[in-house]
Amino acid sequence: MNAKVLIIFLLFAAPTFAQTDEQWILGQSTLTYHVSHPLHTSEAVSHAAKGKGVCHQGQCDFLIAVPVKSFDSGDSNRDLHMLQVVRGAQFPLVTVRTRLPEDAASSATIHADLEIEFAGQTANYRQVPLELKKDGEDFHVAGTIPATLSDFKIDPPSLLAIPVKNEIPVRVEMTWHEDKSKP
Repeated sequence: MNAKVLIIFLLFAAPTFAQTDEQWILGQSTLTYHVSHPLHTSEAVSHAAKGKGVCHQGQCDFLIAVPVKSFDSGDSNRDLHMLQVVRGAQFPLVTVRTRLPEDAASSATIHADLEIEFAGQTANYRQVPLELKKDGEDFHVAGTIPATLSDFKIDPPSLLAIPVKNEIPVRVEMTWHEDKSKP
């Protein structure tokens, strides 16, 4: 009897054990944050994000990380000040997590719930619209995260005693491809 139960279990379980998770790798990225002050605006760009996604049982979990020090505004003094303001030495990474249904890849727009850790704080953004375009084997994702300094408990830096605006929108452009190196 036990042998029959074991054989039946193995017959039903075999497809589950043989099923491989789909994995995704972030190939290219451009992340741009925008800071506005009544006298000046600036942007800083990073191409250093790394990311991975794993799809299993109809859900895909994505994790993206970018070093805070990789953002370049073209002004090394401004970048150094930004690192100090956001406590970049203590919290060197910005991480983003999201979970999407596997069938979201068939949509032109994804509405993602994002969990972002930055400057030692975690903020959640609900239903952020991201454009999705398929190009051969690649998926291009683009959108803007409506981040604010107060979301991360960052005191706005000042120029001539006037603080920068609270809004620091982050433009995201990423290219993802399936990781075919996994068996």
